[in-house]
Amino acid sequence: MTSTAGLIDPGAQVTAPTPGRTLDATVEQGVDSSRVVIRAFVYVLDPTPEQASALRSHCGAQRFAYNWALSEIKANLDQRAAERSYEIPDAELTPPVSWSAYSLRKHWNIVKNDVAVNAATGQVWWPENSKEAYSSGLANCAAALSNWSDARSGKRKGLMGFPRFKSKRAVLSCRFTTGSFGLVTDSGDRRHIQLPRIGVVRSAESTRKLARKTIAGTARIRSATLSFRRGRWQVSFSVEIALPARALPPATTGTSAAVGDCGVVVGVDVGVKHLAVLSNGEMIENPTHARKHAKQLRSLGRRASRRVGPDRRTGQQPSRRWLRTQEQIRAVHTRIANSRRDHLHKLTTRLVRDFDTVVVEDLNVAGMTRSGGAYKRGLNRALQDAAFAEIRRQLTYKCEWAGTGLQVADRWYPSSKTCSNCQVVKAKLPLNVRVFSCDACGFRADRDHNAALNLAALAAVVDGGASSASCGRDVKDARQKPTIRPATRWADGIAAGTPPGGERARGNPDTHADGTKRHSA
Repeated sequence: MTSTAGLIDPGAQVTAPTPGRTLDATVEQGVDSSRVVIRAFVYVLDPTPEQASALRSHCGAQRFAYNWALSEIKANLDQRAAERSYEIPDAELTPPVSWSAYSLRKHWNIVKNDVAVNAATGQVWWPENSKEAYSSGLANCAAALSNWSDARSGKRKGLMGFPRFKSKRAVLSCRFTTGSFGLVTDSGDRRHIQLPRIGVVRSAESTRKLARKTIAGTARIRSATLSFRRGRWQVSFSVEIALPARALPPATTGTSAAVGDCGVVVGVDVGVKHLAVLSNGEMIENPTHARKHAKQLRSLGRRASRRVGPDRRTGQQPSRRWLRTQEQIRAVHTRIANSRRDHLHKLTTRLVRDFDTVVVEDLNVAGMTRSGGAYKRGLNRALQDAAFAEIRRQLTYKCEWAGTGLQVADRWYPSSKTCSNCQVVKAKLPLNVRVFSCDACGFRADRDHNAALNLAALAAVVDGGASSASCGRDVKDARQKPTIRPATRWADGIAAGTPPGGERARGNPDTHADGTKRHSA
């Protein structure tokens, strides 16, 4: 890597956070300043060796400040507990040390020349790093102690243990909230980032998207977090963004359902063979990222088993070859996760951009992937690789940002068994039957496409019985009543839109929302 110091004009403009500035005074026309969200923009850095050393030093400074603050609080608590064990009155106990961020910073400024000293040379080293490195470490310690205290008193739900000291082998991280940090907006290539004390660092990817928003006044950088993950330095900007005001277009006609004020509606049926089948007939293949790397992971796992690994019982340390193999395994899992994340983001972004209302199912993903024996092991892996819950999560916040409506069908809605042409519900539809054929009207379609058409039709029911604002909410129980044919109690229960009676319907994690075993590898 080459130095980038000579590529940047010392007087280059830096888009940095402005304390006290609000977006209301600078937003463009057509932007709703009342709809403000916090988004993260992550960029991989390409630092020089000198800059990489400075980045590591700042992360170490944050860890040092965190551990120092925790040791001070822990020593004070232990001292007071020891005095209580000797039945010393509370009024005569050692005064408690406040663990608020302000108090810790004040105490740090008093003693930093005595604690941040090189033991060998006696040189004070804290001025080598930005003050933000120490402030963020103290703030993190204060937050951890506050969470622990609130959990003990019942103010916070869940169990929170007492904070532990941070190891040098933990993830390196450092946060900046004040100072000169942000994007270098007039560098020409838009690939440079300004950091306090470190200077201008080259980014491995363009920052043009965020730079345009900051220059236009529709975004404001609030903080920057450095981290070293999987062998790469990256910076994450926490950005306050004013969302554009978007009104739903009038009803249109096309391959997707067009209903009232909901605009162009699409039903999305997720699966394993096809990751998503849309109501317009488009079938999106499942990339099966984990399956493509399964052979490589098995090979690396066998290699790791032949190495000398750690053993806590005997204190045995792992060999270098074992550590190297673990790094290779982590790299493969990282590649799988990144590929899956990239594909899902592209899919959900396209759905939100191309349609005005998206209708999905309320799937019990946790129940679907619950252990079911060796016969279900492959299906569980395929379901987890498909990441249905992540699709729903991304659609939820992206629809909110873009002003797109999101409707969620009831978990027991029989989307697969209902005929999208005449609304007659089949009594049974085995999983191996991939083509839906209606006995009443003769309609034939792919079962997943038929389910997607039924999901899209739900928007008509909701829009017809409620205001257009309901297009942007999770709607669960508004669905069209299907025509019931004479059938068994099992079909009657499905047609009523409620789970059929019996333990099989309520507790079987292998069934789809409509009661059938929906997904297969």
